[in-house]
This record gives sequence, C-alpha cells and structure tokens, in this order.
Amino acid sequence: MYYDPAESFTREDISRLQLSRLRTTVERAARSPLYARKLKDAGLRPEDVKTLDDVRRIPFTAKQDLRDSYPDGLNTVPTDQMVRLHVSSGTTGTPTVVYHTAADISWWSSLVARCMHMVGMRPADVFQNTTSYGLFTGGLGMHYGAERLGCLAVPMGAGNSQRQLKLIQDFKVTALHIIPSYALYLANFCEQNGVDPKGLGLRIALVGAEPHSEETRRRLEEIFGFKAFNSYGLSEMNGPGVAFECLEQSGMHLWEDAYLAEVIDPVTLEPVAEGEVGELVLTTLCREGMPILRYRTRDLTRFLPGPCPCGREHIRLDRITGRSDDLIIIKGVNIYPMQIEQVLMRLPEVGQNYLIELESEGPIDQIRIKVEVREDVFVEDMRVLGALRTKIAHMMRDELLVTPKVDLVEHNSLPKSEGKAVRVVDKRAKDN
Repeated sequence: MYYDPAESFTREDISRLQLSRLRTTVERAARSPLYARKLKDAGLRPEDVKTLDDVRRIPFTAKQDLRDSYPDGLNTVPTDQMVRLHVSSGTTGTPTVVYHTAADISWWSSLVARCMHMVGMRPADVFQNTTSYGLFTGGLGMHYGAERLGCLAVPMGAGNSQRQLKLIQDFKVTALHIIPSYALYLANFCEQNGVDPKGLGLRIALVGAEPHSEETRRRLEEIFGFKAFNSYGLSEMNGPGVAFECLEQSGMHLWEDAYLAEVIDPVTLEPVAEGEVGELVLTTLCREGMPILRYRTRDLTRFLPGPCPCGREHIRLDRITGRSDDLIIIKGVNIYPMQIEQVLMRLPEVGQNYLIELESEGPIDQIRIKVEVREDVFVEDMRVLGALRTKIAHMMRDELLVTPKVDLVEHNSLPKSEGKAVRVVDKRAKDN
C-alpha cells in the first residue's frame, strides 16, 4: 500500500517529471547570486536544459560554495518569505546554512512521512525521536514527518538514556529514530540496568545520520527484536527523507520526483557505470527558497541495478560506504572505517564499541584497532584472548590487505557518546 501516488511512478513518469522540474529549478536557481554567476560562467541559460543529460552542463556545487555564500547568497526569495533555517553540524569554519519556505517545509514533511509509511509505520504508532533538535535537521525533519503521518510523536531529543528508556516504557513507544552507534550504546545501557531490549515492544527503528554496516544492522535487530531500516539524508538536501529502505531492506529508494541523482568518479568527475561505486551528486527539484544544483555530497555509494521486489521504480542507492574524505591510506592501501566495522560486527565475542587509532612508527604509518569484548570472554584465560586477537588480525588482513595491531579491551572501557560516535583518532601528527 502506497502513501503517495508518486511511489508508483514508472521510469517514464519519473523522467518526464524530472526534466520539467529540473528546468524550473535551474530557472529559479539563476535568481541567486551564486548560480547567476556560475551559470553565466558556464554559458548556460535555463532554456538550454532540454534533456536530463543536460544536467552535466551545469557546474558542480561544493560545500565551500555554500560557505562562501554565507549567510544568504543562495536564496532565491526574500528572507521575509522564509520560515526556517538549518545549519550544518560542522564544528569548524564557516557553517553551511539552508533556508526553507513554508512550501519547502511542507514538501519535506511529506517526503519523510512517505519514508515512514513505506517501512510500515502507521498513525497508531508512537514515535520517539532520540536525535538532537534545533539546527540539526534530523530532529525536526523526522518529527514533522511523523506528525504528518498522524503518529503520536515523543520529541525526546538526544542523550539522557535513563529518560529515553522510561519514555519508551511508559508511552509504549513502537518506533524510534536513532543513530546506530547510540542504539548500540542504548543496548549496553539496558543490559546494565537489567532491562531486556526485546521486552520494550519496539517494532521499527529508523537509523541513519552516520554510516553503518549490514552487520551492525543485524546485530541491532537481534538485540532489540525490531526491524531496522537504513536511511539517507543531508542538510543541504533538506535532511532526512532523501532516500529510505522499503520492507525488502535491499537498498534505499531515492525519491526521484524530489531529487536528481548522479554517481561520479570523484577524481575524473565523470559518471561511473551503473553498479560501480562513486561519489553521489544531488540536485533539488522541489525546493523554492534555496535550490541547490549538482551538489557533491562526498558520500560514496552506487546505484543498485535491477528492479526492487516491492514494485517501486525509484532508483535504489546501496548502503553508504563512507565519505571520499574519510579515506585512510596505510602502507599505500585505501581503507574505509566501514570495512573494519563489517569485520568486527560479524564476531559474537566482540562487544558494541571499538576505536581506530592511526599511529606513526618512524616513517611508517600504522593502524591500531581497540576492540571491546564481551565480559564473559574477557575473563577467559590469555590463550582464548590471544586466539581471538589473532583471528581478528587475520580477518582484517583479508579485508584490508594490511595487518593492523589489535588490542582487546574490557567491556565498557572505551569512550562512549550519546551522539555520533568518534570511530577514528589520528595520533600521527603527535607522533611526528
């Protein structure tokens, strides 16, 4: 059952609508100082967009463009017609700001409600939002979507696990929006407080805001007994609601009536073949206050070939494997943190937390992985722990093509966060 007729669009329907909306978006974007200059420099007029392939004639937009246009250089309507702004979560440098009109907020809410309905949420569900409100888009974005769907929304926000747990129990919460690393943290918190996570009655978890592996998803589903659905969004494209898994849990449907997506080689900037991994580039198609053209997300993914069994023909994105600027190069080998998580989460002896440290030994860079192990494993004799350490090192070698140093540490001994997890610490600058 579809929430929105757009979910049943055919490829022909999607392409026709995208072209119409792309033309309108380019015309609207040309009213902003940034795009007026970019389009002029490219020798491109809005009326020159005649096919979807013409999107490649439009210059890319980078995060630095948004910073350079701070605070309102991308706006296409006067500020008094805007009703909200969100600011990126970056902690250094000039922030990026995205403005919304009332129509933009309404459209965004509908997209999020569409996502929630697709994974099985209904008006009878009680929805608890465990992410930050305010300038972070995940709070209000998901909240408005749940209310649009007709759910009772519990705007808890981030942190305070004791209260999170109490509200889940007292109000019989059935659906959560939660960061995957915090879900692992909450699982530990339940264990420490004698609460069975499966007894909470949760049936749906909407997870996102940070990359996570399939192994992590399956571990969470086993711990809590819910179905965990992967999602994708970024503040420059509104926030949550860009792409979401359906009940098949086989790739995230990107709503092509709202976004035009490309996957490019981050070096050559040319399109990659279908099914190949590259950098995701997105263009808004329905935003009136601050449209963005060909935004380089830096997120690495691929288009999944073939139809989805659910029947929706909106293209599917594979799980985000990381960011092009998250790349770790050790001994000439390219490594993404997600690869390390995939290995660790396959092992039942491993706990919920780990830390990657980058070190230098003279002129050579090294990688060290600190891994929490379950309490019952940590009390075993040294032979058991030694065998586990060797096993992890060999599995990492097979996956990464380099052998990291592996430290097994006690359960709950690594730093924890109730927000996004810090998984990589670069100590090389201190060592040099």
